[in-house]
Amino acid sequence: MEIESRQRQIIKTGIIGIIANLILSGTKVGLGFISGSIAITMDGINNLTDSLSSVVTIIGTLIANRKPDKKHPMGHGRIEYIAGMVVAVIVLYAGVAASIESIKKIINPTKPSYTNMILGIMLLAVVVKIFLGNYTQKKGIELNSDSLKASGVDAKMDAVISTATIIAGLIYMFRGVGIESWLALGISFVVIKAGVDSIMEASSNIVGERPERELTDSIKRTIMEFEGVEGVYDLIINNYGPEMVIGSAHIEIPDYWNAGMIDDIERKIADRILNEYGILMAAIGIYSINTTDDMAQEIKHSITKMVMSREHILQMHGFHLDSENKVINFDLIMDFDCVNKEEILEEMKIRVMEKYRDYEVRITLDLDTTD
Repeated sequence: MEIESRQRQIIKTGIIGIIANLILSGTKVGLGFISGSIAITMDGINNLTDSLSSVVTIIGTLIANRKPDKKHPMGHGRIEYIAGMVVAVIVLYAGVAASIESIKKIINPTKPSYTNMILGIMLLAVVVKIFLGNYTQKKGIELNSDSLKASGVDAKMDAVISTATIIAGLIYMFRGVGIESWLALGISFVVIKAGVDSIMEASSNIVGERPERELTDSIKRTIMEFEGVEGVYDLIINNYGPEMVIGSAHIEIPDYWNAGMIDDIERKIADRILNEYGILMAAIGIYSINTTDDMAQEIKHSITKMVMSREHILQMHGFHLDSENKVINFDLIMDFDCVNKEEILEEMKIRVMEKYRDYEVRITLDLDTTD
């Protein structure tokens, strides 16, 4: 999807949200004033905050799509995640404010005046909110927009609040029992939880998440399709926003390849990954495989068996034996639960050196960045 098309769709969705929420807010605040219902009034004020959420979404999208500059060479795409965080905070605030007002009304209750017309209009508002929530959340998923997804969740929560208000009104009309404040309090906790969950999701995107296994496995399989590539390791994917993703990886290739062959395959891999996944491969590193040295293969097998039997070691790769200079190189990956990585690294180095005393042993500790 082109960046401009994505931007237009996010802004269009945001404008629809602003218009719908302003109409709903004015209607509900008016109904709350007429009926004396704190639940309807708070519902209307909550819709007003939803309009603010849509404004934040639009502003965030416009800023995020500014062209890269010298200070921000990777663009401004992460602004969208910050916008998502702001929307999530607005949702949280709406929940907290609703809970405070509900507690006040529990302590000092008032008698509302519900009518069939008021509840009928509220029911229509519920239908509008359900449609708006589904539409906004669907667009958020489709366009990979955290702020739209958060707005969609918020709209659905509003529909739940309005439904509870209608139920409370019906109970009061037919039973004379006022439970709207208690109901509003319970639902405010649901809204608070939705706000906290959205904040956690947005902050996780800002910090940086582990890419999904389905994506990384697919990328590795694609690279492995190139003739001569024997392995793909150290795949790193950096997300600078929904439309700017940078990647890098190491590939294992035969030790007899020359610079021209390496350059050719690196370019082909980078082009295909960009075209199929939209990921710009900033670097493709090389691991050279010993192809003609039988002794190197025996040593590799022996060392692999040794190190992979050690707890916390997940993978060994990048093995290369330099028989002329008597150097053994390989990389290790350890799990995040391991608290003594450096000690284990030194232990493995000593054990390999004891077995192959004529060689210098160089072990690199890599990060466990992908599955």
